[in-house]
Amino acid sequence: MTATGIASGTAAGPAYGKRQEKPRGLGGAVAAGRAQLQRGRRGWVTFAAAARSRAAAVGRVLAPVRRTFSTFGITVALTAAASWVAGLMLGWLEVLVAAIVLTVTLVCAIVFVLGRFKYDVVLDLAQARVTVGDRAVGRLDVRNASNRALLPSVMELPVGTGTAAFPVPRLRGGGTHEEIFTIPTRRRSVITVGPVKSVRADPLGLLRREMTWTNEQEVFVHPRVKNLTGSSTGFLKDLEGRVTNDITSSDVNFHALRDYVAGDDRRHIHWKTTARTGQLMVRVFEETRRSHLAVLLSTRAEDYANEDEFELAVSVCGSLGLQAIKEDRGVTVLVNEATLHGDHRTRLMDDLSRIELESRKSKLVDLARAAGMAATDFSVIAFVVGSMVTPTELRAASARVPAGVQVMAIQCVPGASLGRHSIAELGVLTLGRLGDLPLALKKMSDA
Repeated sequence: MTATGIASGTAAGPAYGKRQEKPRGLGGAVAAGRAQLQRGRRGWVTFAAAARSRAAAVGRVLAPVRRTFSTFGITVALTAAASWVAGLMLGWLEVLVAAIVLTVTLVCAIVFVLGRFKYDVVLDLAQARVTVGDRAVGRLDVRNASNRALLPSVMELPVGTGTAAFPVPRLRGGGTHEEIFTIPTRRRSVITVGPVKSVRADPLGLLRREMTWTNEQEVFVHPRVKNLTGSSTGFLKDLEGRVTNDITSSDVNFHALRDYVAGDDRRHIHWKTTARTGQLMVRVFEETRRSHLAVLLSTRAEDYANEDEFELAVSVCGSLGLQAIKEDRGVTVLVNEATLHGDHRTRLMDDLSRIELESRKSKLVDLARAAGMAATDFSVIAFVVGSMVTPTELRAASARVPAGVQVMAIQCVPGASLGRHSIAELGVLTLGRLGDLPLALKKMSDA
């Protein structure tokens, strides 16, 4: 072999037919140990993956069994199996008798849950949206969709955190059964109704067979609100068409003339001045703004003494927002770390039904800062808070509001007398009843 051949063989690896020498000594032992460890790891990973795959397959096969057998039923089945093994291996007659009794019990339980369900089930909610305290009812219609009679069963209907059970009698082919139920609306919330499940179970509770027939439906329990039509929105009406110091090229309030710049709208050229000066002059205007209300509702648990204060605050927020929407004024509702939909009555009330008190790090001043950064077209900002918010916090929050925006605060204290006081430039209303809100706003607009 030439020198070139030897060199190329060495660079690319050992030449063909040449015996490779294994490393010797301590270094060789370490290298061999590492290689063996890597092979062991790869083998363990492969084994673990295979075991997980087998376990998942077994779980899928046993899933119907787990759903059918209750914990008590599984215990009885395992006890029966153990009794058979012990009785046959040890020859204990008493244990064999126990195994027979348990086995017969399981067989009888299986007979109770056998049979095919052929139902047509309709869940009908009369109203998907109600106000706190209003009556909300629903109807459950069950029809035997087969030509043969069906044995009695039970229909379970989850309603919120509870579950209602309706016994369904034996139904002949095509027979129907109807149940009317009431949905609790004592407090503002979103209640999940359904899905409807048919249940068959044995008297001992060993086995339980379920089938789902409908989807979930939601019932929105809206907060109470007060109609503010009339004398209660003067604080908004006074700002309608408010002239600002911002200059715009198109509005109704004339401000001054300036030299024409390429790109200006020629409709705003002032021709008399142009003819007199010999230079194109255009009109500029002071911008007038349409009223835009921002309601900042605190959802921080530490800002309220109890839940009644928070519910009153939510009702106040809803009343202000709905009135602004009704009068076709802009409205934005902000809560801690979220913004609610203020573009439509139903969406706003649905969002107010969902909000809950939570312990949060963000305070009212953080909410005011977020409002100042979110938009610049607010004309009025209303803080709606509980009794635990201090005057210092209210003043700090009002200081975060952009200049030129009117600010007010409504402190909700159920049972308190209607009152008004000021903290620096901030007007603060103390509200004890939702019914006093129109008068409270009138006081604010007259001040």
